[in-house]
Amino acid sequence: MRELAIAVSVESKKFFRSKVPLITMLALLMIPFVGGLFMYILKDPDNARNMGIISAKAQLAGAADWPSFFGLIAQAISIGGLMAFGFVTSWIFGREFSDRTIKDLLALPILREYIVMAKFIVVFIWCLLLSVLVFLLALGVGYLVDIPGYSAEILKQGANVFFVCSVMTLLLSAPVGFFATIGKGYLSPLGYIIITMMIAQIIATTGYGQYVPWSIPALASGIDGSGEIAVEPVSYAIVLVTSVAGLLATALWWRWADQG
Repeated sequence: MRELAIAVSVESKKFFRSKVPLITMLALLMIPFVGGLFMYILKDPDNARNMGIISAKAQLAGAADWPSFFGLIAQAISIGGLMAFGFVTSWIFGREFSDRTIKDLLALPILREYIVMAKFIVVFIWCLLLSVLVFLLALGVGYLVDIPGYSAEILKQGANVFFVCSVMTLLLSAPVGFFATIGKGYLSPLGYIIITMMIAQIIATTGYGQYVPWSIPALASGIDGSGEIAVEPVSYAIVLVTSVAGLLATALWWRWADQG
């Protein structure tokens, strides 16, 4: 465990000295403001038209209430998280090849499995922290916009849906580490992220999204305003299996593949 702790410490220093934390934080912290703007427009569309925020012919759908707001930010973290969390994972694994530090890293007297675990731990901690920041900021924005319909029960349900979606999205970033490793850089994992996002959108329209891992977090967001998670139990198993497969594939590659 001491070796793992050392590996986590080293990976954390490398990560937080880069610009990736700032970039991903600025990207995801836009979610509450966009959601707040949408709620403001829905509360008073006529005033929004007069201010020029939307066109006079714009047709708006949805309700300006807390369940809808929580559903909106949950869906946003589900979709935006695929990109942001995947970007973090891609950088943490891909930089070793792009910066040509992989041989030096593997020469260290630390098990390669610990290095992989340390990288994923840093990914999980930072992305979970980002999710917490997004949710807290969303509460502040919702208060400023004065969204109606708040209650402790709605807050509890909204937080539950948001963090379930966030954690599922985070788990789906595990295969990104594998593609960054076999691709030896950033291009392959970024391509994987784009392709999976496209697949998620396409399959979701067919009605089979709950069986495709990358569609599941967005479907679970409760964007319909119900405030409840809208997927079957099998969907959780699919996300978990996808995550574990990504973790194991990455660890096995680092353990056995020829690093050249």
